[in-house]
Amino acid sequence: MTEPSPPQTSKAPRSVKYVLMLGALAALPALTTDMYLPSLPAVEADLHTTQTAVQLTLSGTLVGGGIGQLVIGPFSDRFGRRLPLLIGISLHVAISLLCSLTPNIETLTGLRVLQGFFNAAAAVVALAVIRDRFVGSDAAQLLSRLMLVIGVAPLLAPTVGQGIAGLWNWRAVFYALALIGLVLVAIVWKFMPETLPGDSRSPGHPRHVAGAYWVLLRDRHFMALAVIPGLGLALIMSYVVGSPFVFQNEYGLTAQQFALVFALNGAALVLSAQLNAALVRKFPPVRILRTALLVQLSLALVLLGVVATGAGGAAGLVAGLWLVLSAQGMIPANASVLALHNYGHMAGTAAAVIGALQSGVAGLVSPLVGLLGGNSLSMASVMIGSCTVAVLVLALGTPAYRNGGWPEHAGHGDGQRVSAD
Repeated sequence: MTEPSPPQTSKAPRSVKYVLMLGALAALPALTTDMYLPSLPAVEADLHTTQTAVQLTLSGTLVGGGIGQLVIGPFSDRFGRRLPLLIGISLHVAISLLCSLTPNIETLTGLRVLQGFFNAAAAVVALAVIRDRFVGSDAAQLLSRLMLVIGVAPLLAPTVGQGIAGLWNWRAVFYALALIGLVLVAIVWKFMPETLPGDSRSPGHPRHVAGAYWVLLRDRHFMALAVIPGLGLALIMSYVVGSPFVFQNEYGLTAQQFALVFALNGAALVLSAQLNAALVRKFPPVRILRTALLVQLSLALVLLGVVATGAGGAAGLVAGLWLVLSAQGMIPANASVLALHNYGHMAGTAAAVIGALQSGVAGLVSPLVGLLGGNSLSMASVMIGSCTVAVLVLALGTPAYRNGGWPEHAGHGDGQRVSAD
């Protein structure tokens, strides 16, 4: 179970179509969240509920996604990548249609949990496909390129969602999400090759799945690296759940202005991810990761100062957020690649743990913004907390910051196996 698969080479197609396809799959959970964002105040009014309850519809999607990945990851190691992908996205379509008919906030929250559970297939399979074909810096570079596609979600989705809700109402956003799911099903059916050969698949019985998870949970280096993308998403989601109310209620921006601000901050993620794709050609992922985390923490402290003093008003807040988010594009791809390095033989299960932690940690942390007041100060404070914990996890859980660094990852490390502690 713990033996590595034979060294893999980067023979997968790197065409624009291939990157777009994987990027579109990986972006589905983000689209599900971001298209809905500008409608949060409208949902609050229409369903006669509270800001905190509406924010839970976002957090519920993340928690559902975390649980879904733990189920779907081993399923994809047993039955291949295509089948769970087609099933998961198809159910995403059905649940999106049910969300459009919801009569109250409780039903909507429950459906959003299910929606997150099933569209988790898109995210976990996209990551597993990359590990099926790539290792080391090649994988980090491809993941960074995918961020260009994934980044289109925060760039365009709120604007599109606002346009749809403005033309019809917030329920129409879920019709759009169903349509996107149908398009992805068609693309996967026609263009997505199976990347996991039959002789490489796991037995899939419960004992084997439990054993695989136990191996991962006992590997402290893997777990430390696997939780870092979750803390990064917690930072992003703290911004995501808080920003509609902060910018529109606290700073008086219109829904259209908020959509533009959200797109501008989304550009920070895209641009930094492309910078990361260039940097991994020259520097090992671990060096970029440890530097980016420290830089992000420093920038988050600057953001707190801007919020606490009110320096620059809305423009100052946008600038501070932009800088903090600009470091994020260099963190999850490198952490994920390092975590997956030893586990090509069960990439789906390992990717599921990373994805589950990503969704689960973000889903548990992001509601703190609303519970602490739902204002700019609470949003910045939760973001700083996420940055601080990420630095501590890397420092205490791995040798990344210790004297001598991490010899196993001192180079690009393609094809190497890193022993677990």
